[in-house]
Formats: sequence, structure tokens, C-alpha cells
Amino acid sequence: MTSRAVRVGYFTMEYPRATDTFIQREVASVRAAGVEVDTFAVRRPGDEHMVGDEQRAERERTFYVFPPSVGRIASAHVGGLLKRPKRTLAAIKLAAATSRPGLQGGLKQLAYFVEAGVVADEIERRGIDHVHAHFGDVAASVAMLAAELSGRPFSFTLHGPGVFFDANVWHLGTKIERSRFVSCISWFARSQAQLLSSEEAADRLHIVHCGVDPARYNADRATTSDGVMRLAFVARLDHVKGLTVLLDALAAARNDGTNVELTVVGDGPARATFERHAAKAGVADAVTFAGYCSQSEVAEILGRSDAFVLPSFAEGVPVSLMEASASGLPVIATQVGGVSELVIDGETGFIVPPGDTEALRRRIEDLANDPDLRARFGAAGRTRVEDEFRSSTEGARLATLFQASAELSDFTVPLAQLPVRPTPHSSDTAELPPS
Repeated sequence: MTSRAVRVGYFTMEYPRATDTFIQREVASVRAAGVEVDTFAVRRPGDEHMVGDEQRAERERTFYVFPPSVGRIASAHVGGLLKRPKRTLAAIKLAAATSRPGLQGGLKQLAYFVEAGVVADEIERRGIDHVHAHFGDVAASVAMLAAELSGRPFSFTLHGPGVFFDANVWHLGTKIERSRFVSCISWFARSQAQLLSSEEAADRLHIVHCGVDPARYNADRATTSDGVMRLAFVARLDHVKGLTVLLDALAAARNDGTNVELTVVGDGPARATFERHAAKAGVADAVTFAGYCSQSEVAEILGRSDAFVLPSFAEGVPVSLMEASASGLPVIATQVGGVSELVIDGETGFIVPPGDTEALRRRIEDLANDPDLRARFGAAGRTRVEDEFRSSTEGARLATLFQASAELSDFTVPLAQLPVRPTPHSSDTAELPPS
């Protein structure tokens, strides 16, 4: 065992954002498991993301690359070149080999290299042992270069699905091959990583779910007598989340005589578009746009809702679905990405085809007309989150990987060192190949 706690540099492009509370929970869980975590980001988020004390505290303790001084950039890169010329040249070659195509791609890669130099310099100043990035696109590019410049091992959390659409552009296969390990948020993400890498890399692809703390959510549903079913939707307001489909399904259900209302939690550049769509669909009076909310406010909204809907066109494993299930809510989601690894159709909620307004309407009405079904789905969903998506357990898994990275020069993690991961949709605890 090492004589001191492992110190990890956690890198993202912008941290902490209101939309990335799952990263904040993961950082807290890894720290609780005994790993020292220093957070790094390129940009400091604006005050609109400071929706709670957790965000404000994390922003104060995070190192930000921007705005960088010319002196700091020069000192970092010149100093690195003088102290480690071979490593610097190797990082330059790596940057050139993993550049995005075209002049614009080359200029962006140059910016990533400049940022990586500043990060590497700060990593050395702080005595960081391991560099970890969240997301496989820009964040992993900068972190990989910073790790090469500083001589530290590198890993990243692989979410998807967006990065899989441009896997070659982001040189995702190279990142997987060069990583000490990859933390895959789902079996779906792991399968995509396997497609993009060698068979030898498979043992370094570990499933570590994003998670929630079930204790933050009240699963005791209050019985309402006003005859209204209250739906909740929590996500960034982006076309990919399928909110227009939900608004149309809501309108159709209300036209059928179903008394249903919707609270939309989140914000983004498409908010005005969705507000106009709600008005056009005739449901503006039944939809509340709540904007960004703190974790506590989200928990309160879920606590007074009857069901949760997330009709996305593409997803990884949405944390908002975990929060809803932890709150004892039945959920309706779409058959995309790793959603079915969380939502079990007909047991914890319903899964519908993405973009199918009619199927979504029917499932909303099914839940509205059957309080017992809602209760049964909600209880089963809560149990599933407690068993499979608890942030403290997932943080401990990730901490084990960081610890092993610091201790093992030839990095492998025997399955016995990790908590057993059951197969998807099963409570069977038979051991699996390393995951």
C-alpha cells in the first residue's frame, strides 16, 4: 500500500456547472473514500450555475486555466521544455497525431496543447499522482496531453453518446489505448470502447456508474386529491432531450381528458423555443419552466411530483432518471444508449421509442389512470438505484482504481479488488470478467 493518500487531478472543461451535479457527487464520494482530489477546469462557470452551496464551494477550490497570463503560459512551457525535453517533444508529437482535421482543428489542438502545459505545470506544483478527465472529447484531449507533459498516468470517464458519433475525430481509440484505465458509465459505453480499441485494452475498461445519494430523496409519495397528475422533466434545455415530443404528448393527453401538468427543470439556449412550442401546443398554462435549480430544489420538485418523463433522442445513463427513481417516482424514458440498464420496462417504469408521441401519450395516460402502478414502479425504481447507482459505492470503485494506478506499474485490477458488479437487469451477483 502507498504511504500517503493518492492525489488525483480531476479535469473538466468547465466546473462546477449546474448541469453537472453528478460530477460533484462523484468527486465528493471519491474524497470520502480516501483519495485527495484537486479539481481543474479550463473555464470558470458563471454565477448562473451557482445554484447551491455545493457549487460555490467547488468553484472556490478549483484551479482554472483561464484567464491565463502570458507569463504563466511561457513559464509553464519553457520550464517544461528545459526540465523534460524528451517528454515535451513526445507530447508535441502526440498533439500532432491526435489533432482534429483541417486548419481550424489544428488551431484548436494548439490551444489544447497550450492549456495542457499550464495544467501540467500546476499538476507538478501540487504533487498530483494521477490525471483524470470527465468526458472523452476536449477534456480528455487536454488531460491526455497534460499527463504526457507531466509524466503522470491518465484516465478518463467515458459517457457518450455524442463522442461516439465523432470517435475518429476525437481519436477516442488512441485515448483508450493510452489510458491507465477508462471509467465507463454503462455497459453501452464499454461496448463502444471495445469497438474502438484493442482486445488487450478490454481489461482496462471498468464500469463505474454515475450515482446519487438515495438519502437525499424522499420516496414516500404524498397522496393528492385534486385529480392532477404532476409530471417532472429535469435536463438541460436542448433539442436532444426530446422536450417537444413531451409537450405534444402532454397536449394529446389533456385533449383526451387526462388532467396532467408538467414542471420543466433546467435551462439552456433552446428554452425560448420550447416555451413557444408549449404555447403553440396549447399547454402553456399546464407547463412551468423552473430554470436551473439546486440539488435540494430538484429533490423538492421530485418529491411533489407523481411521475418523471425524459424522452431523449440520445443519452448515456441520465442521472436525472436516477434521481427520479430514488424519489420513488415511476419513470418514462426512451430506448436509447444505456437507459435500459437503469429503467426496466414494466418494472420500474416504461420505455418508449424515441420520437414516438403517440406511445408517450399512452404511457402518460397509463400512469395517470393507475395510482397503484405508479406506486409499484416507484418502489422498484428506488430499490434499483439503491442497489446499482449509489454514489458512495461507485465513488469507492473509482477510488480503488486510482489507488491501484498509484501502486501498480503494470496496471491491472484483479476483480477481487472491486465490488462485484451484477449483470444488467439482475440481482445475480455472480462474478463477471473485469468490468
